[in-house]
Amino acid sequence: MTPDMSDVTRAKNGRPVHHWRRDLVELAALFTAVAVADAVADLVGHGPDGPVLLVGSALALLAAVGFHLWWSRRHGHAPPEGDTGARPPAPADPAEQQAGPSDSDTADGATVLWRMRTTVKDEPGSLAALCTALAGLRVDILSLQTHPLADGTVDEFLLRAPHEQGATEITRAVADAGGFGTWIERADAHDLVDAPTRVLGLATRTALDGAELPLALRQLLGRCTIRSLPATSPAARFGTGSPEDAPVEGVLEDTVMRLRAPEGEVITVERPYLPFTPTEFARARALVELDARLGPRVPGGQDVLTLPEGNAITIRRADDSDLEAARAMHERCSAPTLRHRYHAPQDADRYLGHLLSPRFGRTLAVQTASGRIVGLGHLLWDGDETEVALIVEDAWQRRGIGGELLGRLVGMAIEAGCENVYAVTQSSNTGMVAAMRGLGLPLDYQIEEGTLVITARLEAAPALPRPPHDGTAHGEPSGQGARDQH
Repeated sequence: MTPDMSDVTRAKNGRPVHHWRRDLVELAALFTAVAVADAVADLVGHGPDGPVLLVGSALALLAAVGFHLWWSRRHGHAPPEGDTGARPPAPADPAEQQAGPSDSDTADGATVLWRMRTTVKDEPGSLAALCTALAGLRVDILSLQTHPLADGTVDEFLLRAPHEQGATEITRAVADAGGFGTWIERADAHDLVDAPTRVLGLATRTALDGAELPLALRQLLGRCTIRSLPATSPAARFGTGSPEDAPVEGVLEDTVMRLRAPEGEVITVERPYLPFTPTEFARARALVELDARLGPRVPGGQDVLTLPEGNAITIRRADDSDLEAARAMHERCSAPTLRHRYHAPQDADRYLGHLLSPRFGRTLAVQTASGRIVGLGHLLWDGDETEVALIVEDAWQRRGIGGELLGRLVGMAIEAGCENVYAVTQSSNTGMVAAMRGLGLPLDYQIEEGTLVITARLEAAPALPRPPHDGTAHGEPSGQGARDQH
């Protein structure tokens, strides 16, 4: 029988709409039948023609039932003209509606992406038990990676779950199915790319730019802290140095891995919340080996800009081959300019080798038509944070160079997927403050003993307003302080 179309297909604000006229007619017919039955029973008990009246009342009741069935079919269950589509019946019990959405509701409703990692025993059926438990929660497995261990297997899932299924429910079901050491966090659309495609993309970025290696490692391994440390002694190059050194093949210690770069420095990767697996260690080591085989490299290309007074400048990527030209610029800078950029003027040259190395970030150089460097801008990978730092030679300040450099550096940070960038300077450096405000991004300020830390939140803006190329950017920073390690 076709279900009641009025209850199933018509709704207002999610609730079925009933016909009150039909209910009123049915109620009146019921009262009429009761009254007739009572009258007939009275006549049967007291009248001389009781049997005849009893048969007549039975016929009347049958006629009433037939009329009711005809009325219900005509006005209740008959589908509208032209509508031949099937409809699902309404639940018979309200508790059935509260039990949760059906499969069709889950397919059309809101869902959430999760990244989950759990460890299971290396035995037949362990993975099947996990999949069965997730299926019981209507959780869809989008991708799966396995990381073999000596005493088990780490299974890494990308899941799509109904919105009402939280992390607690999922981890509880996984634990009941035999999973332990479970870790779960929210994922996004970027995680939908499968692992081989993501690794190939990271390898391509690393091959094009030596400064991409720390970022590639961070995207490969998730939320982690990456630091590059120089070799502390000649013995470090042979793996016999301090614990901070590493042999050529690298070291994996639970939540820390140390990898050797070709120049002898050690890349340390830390992820306290989740131990690394041998598979992840092998992938990270392969990226470092690729970087070592390709050698130092910086993308080519440069932009030639014209300042308001007509001078042409070139902005390009810089590396440690520009070390002597950068030192010459420092010699032409005044003590206040160096003090704004560094904690002490005498530290300027000591930091240059670190700042110009692609291992620690990206550097932009401003070069005049004669080939002289008059400004440097640094985007530095500081663990799991990102710092911007600027210095412009005194004779070239107040021309928009600092604003142009800052805009390009922050644009690089956005392209690299950084959430924030911070600048460390002195509270008296109004030029740097004005340049950061000119970005048009939300800023956080922290002041302690005359040191000002300005943090720009990059994810809060859909697009970064770039400073104009004609050099009319608001404010010209003469320099910026750096943290002690820089």
